[in-house]
Amino acid sequence: MTNTPGTNGLTYRDAGVDIDEGERLVDLIKPAAKSTARPGADAALGGFAGAFDPKAAGFKDPIFLATTDGVGTKLKIAIESGRHETVGIDLVAMCVNDLSAQGAEPLMLLDYYATGKLNAEEAALVVQGIAEGCRQAGAALSGGETAEMPGMYGKGDYDLAGFSVGAAERGTLLPKTEDMRAGDVIVGIASSGPHSNGYSLVRKVVERSGLAWDAPAPFAPGKTLAEALLTPTRIYAKALKPIFEAKLAKGAAHITGGGLVENTPRALPEHLEVDFDWNAWKRPAVFEWLQSTGGVPEEDMRRTFNLGIGMILVVEPATAGNVIAQLNAAGEQAFKIGVLKAA
Repeated sequence: MTNTPGTNGLTYRDAGVDIDEGERLVDLIKPAAKSTARPGADAALGGFAGAFDPKAAGFKDPIFLATTDGVGTKLKIAIESGRHETVGIDLVAMCVNDLSAQGAEPLMLLDYYATGKLNAEEAALVVQGIAEGCRQAGAALSGGETAEMPGMYGKGDYDLAGFSVGAAERGTLLPKTEDMRAGDVIVGIASSGPHSNGYSLVRKVVERSGLAWDAPAPFAPGKTLAEALLTPTRIYAKALKPIFEAKLAKGAAHITGGGLVENTPRALPEHLEVDFDWNAWKRPAVFEWLQSTGGVPEEDMRRTFNLGIGMILVVEPATAGNVIAQLNAAGEQAFKIGVLKAA
């Protein structure tokens, strides 16, 4: 005996996918996406692809760059603590800071949100954070994808991925390794904390500490542990744009997993290395707490975390002071953290 379609048959909702909830999410996030419109992109949702007009953005002969990244296990803290407002900023930052490391201007971003059971209000909070990150970066949120996949994720879990496009005029891309010399200065730009790296270790340290996510953060007065550890990744694009336009940087590196010791060499020629002054800046208190509570060896700290430096620039000694002053005036904290030497 066969079932008559529409009587005892299964629907997509029966299988765990709620199309109506997905459409409701689109309606909730349209204003956030629209708020990220910029010259070259209108940031309207609903099409099959996001478009960008480089001529409208002022580019004459652009080279396009693309990056992709996620937020990693920092998402677990957001999920377990119920704080979803800022991880979208992290998603944007991890993509657009990589564009900045090549001297490019972020233009547009697309996001991918995947979950087992869609909660439109919760997902909207995440996307509103993505829109805030795009506004900070000057990039348009040009589209995205929401995937509801029953059975793929645990209850309440979701994952994020971002895809960003940037551009620079031909001949201006970084690094300019052929121009680098021993004695060039490494300028460090402060991070806001661990950013979005090392959170598998962070969560292990928290587990060892015995603290709950809503407990007061030992290293951040007035904040809960979750709130402090969810401090969003800084986005450097707008502060760096005039530095790049003035051609004051020979190279840049986004300090992510691997820390200063592994990310900085990616911007250098093989015959040069950095002599870091590890005492040139004060590490944010979160790193001292993580190291002391977890008994983390110094070598692991340097290879896991940014230790308070989210981006570095390679600059001429004669212009280092000017670069630092410009960055500080733009709202960043910048300082000389080392020099190049022969490898």
